[in-house]
Amino acid sequence: MTDLAIKLTRIGSRAVKKAQEENTKKGIPNVYCINGKIVYQLPDGTITDKSPFK
Repeated sequence: MTDLAIKLTRIGSRAVKKAQEENTKKGIPNVYCINGKIVYQLPDGTITDKSPFK
């Protein structure tokens, strides 16, 4: 990886972590795709494949 790619990856990683923490504080689930399957991490830390948005 080039130095620029490393720096951009660090910046992006920090931004994602901050957004995830803000979502948790606001009671908004974080959404991930793991092995092609969508999963939700609820504010209490529970991980489920059932959408909390329905």
